[in-house]
Amino acid sequence: MKKKLIAILCMLTLVLSMTACTKAPDKYVIGICQLVTHDALDAATKGFKDALVEALGAENIEFKEQNAAGDPNMCSTICNTFATDNVDLILANATPALQAASAATGDIPILGTSVTEYGVALGISNFSGTVGGNISGTSDLAPLDKQADMVKEWFPEAKTVGLLYCSAEANSQYQVDMVKSYLEALGLTCELYSFTDTNDVAAVTQVCAEASDVVYVPTDNTVASNMELIHNICSPLETPIIAGEEGTCKIGGVATLSISYYDLGVATGKMAAKILKGEAKISEMPIEYAATQTPKYNADICAALGLTVPAGYEPIQ
Repeated sequence: MKKKLIAILCMLTLVLSMTACTKAPDKYVIGICQLVTHDALDAATKGFKDALVEALGAENIEFKEQNAAGDPNMCSTICNTFATDNVDLILANATPALQAASAATGDIPILGTSVTEYGVALGISNFSGTVGGNISGTSDLAPLDKQADMVKEWFPEAKTVGLLYCSAEANSQYQVDMVKSYLEALGLTCELYSFTDTNDVAAVTQVCAEASDVVYVPTDNTVASNMELIHNICSPLETPIIAGEEGTCKIGGVATLSISYYDLGVATGKMAAKILKGEAKISEMPIEYAATQTPKYNADICAALGLTVPAGYEPIQ
């Protein structure tokens, strides 16, 4: 009888131990790597977190949120730590964060947001819209042909456009190349003005502003972080700026084709919830894009430059 009792206890212990090993974790651990602090990226992160909390409950999620302060090398350090900690999912907010996460792990699900073109960011030739493997996400790309049309719409007499951007950001190079081709098709002369980091923003902007009738800036994290400086150089010269996103335009641009980065983050959070709940395979999830784009203008800048706002534009609040 005693041996039988011991056998039963051993069996119960084994069953309990197997149950403990296979039960769901108490919390999903989500690593968030954000390249830098500015309005657009902050809104995307907030939207992502809000959507996940709504879908899974705050009590079921632990966010490990890290900011790289604009340093791509720090993105690598952050993402390598997430990989070592074996988090359940990584949010990579901005292109350098996505590239760092991709290099850090091929197993943990990675969702990008505020990434313009995934094929360019990840070096995928003939990108079809689905990355595959352990990566998917959302894109902040607004139609570039419509952005080029805005330059012509606001400044029909302009002849030269300076495209100002950070050459270290692959998606910025993609945007200005595309916009340049559209502008040239409209009969405008274009010149690329690139800086490699924040150290040469002022010098390059000065040359660009002096040589151009209009300046175009894409969705570029270095531009966004230095937009006040760029505005302070362009403003005395009365060189107007058409911007790729609303946060940048709000500081010093005339007009933009705006998307909601908060909504973009929400869409990313909904994707994450499906992945974590086993309702979707990340390898099969196509990149999602902003549902709507809204033409907006900066009322203060327009007033300072004496510009008449075309029909169909909303003021930036």
